Amino acid sequence: MILSIQSHVAFGHVGNRSAVFPLELIGQEVVVINTVQFSNHTGYGEWTGDVFSAQHIRNILQGIEKRGGLLCDAVLSGYMGTTEVGMAVAEAVDRVRAIRPGALYCLDPVMGDYGRGFFVHPSIPDFIKKEALKRASIVTPNQFEAEYLADMKISEISQAREACRRIRELGPQIVLITSFQNSNDDSRISMYLSDKGEDWIVTTPRLAMKPDPNGAGDLVSALFLGRYLQSGNASESLGKMANSVFTVFEKTFNAASRELRLVDSRFEIMNPAATFEVMRI
Repeated sequence: MILSIQSHVAFGHVGNRSAVFPLELIGQEVVVINTVQFSNHTGYGEWTGDVFSAQHIRNILQGIEKRGGLLCDAVLSGYMGTTEVGMAVAEAVDRVRAIRPGALYCLDPVMGDYGRGFFVHPSIPDFIKKEALKRASIVTPNQFEAEYLADMKISEISQAREACRRIRELGPQIVLITSFQNSNDDSRISMYLSDKGEDWIVTTPRLAMKPDPNGAGDLVSALFLGRYLQSGNASESLGKMANSVFTVFEKTFNAASRELRLVDSRFEIMNPAATFEVMRI
């Protein structure tokens, strides 16, 4: 069972709406705490709804605990709007581990990206680096975020390897760089995985989606965690996740959709084709 603490939208697929359904499709039970409830994701430029307080999250967590809902195998978190919410997530990890000491924590360190820079509250990057990361078993930054966490630039495989080593020294056993560009070929995109010093890469075509759909990172982190809980094999989990995610992107692109086509991709999420090979570095 996975405790997923993320945002929620009524329309579309980001946060828990991007993570929970795919996790359930592959057989994972999910306990859900929503940090916000919005009409739609903020990429549309306007939305309605409310941001929930850190105390609201603690109250929900307390009620879940009374039902035995913290007997979890893992905690998954994504966007944190404030450091107070971040601390509530950290407390949730600690409470789950008090009940099940071996529980994993998969941290999607949402902070920013190339072109946009940091788009979170200025206190969040420091909180993630100093508080959240030390609790994490798995961390799934994009390349921009990995550069911040490792305090170095990444433009080739040797630098990705060193960045992952530096990040692992801060806490997590597994580092997955979810969007790794290691050449000037914009038609391809990779994911770079480092697990206990063993490194792997998988490369897929880069589809020209404009704009890029929101929620992709949430989907990647959820499916990688879900597959890893099943197999305990990081490279195998990378392959299954990457092949499922590419199918979602392909169906989204072909439908000219702003939202991820998760329902259309349900069979490929459950049983991904082995189209793209994971290569050991």
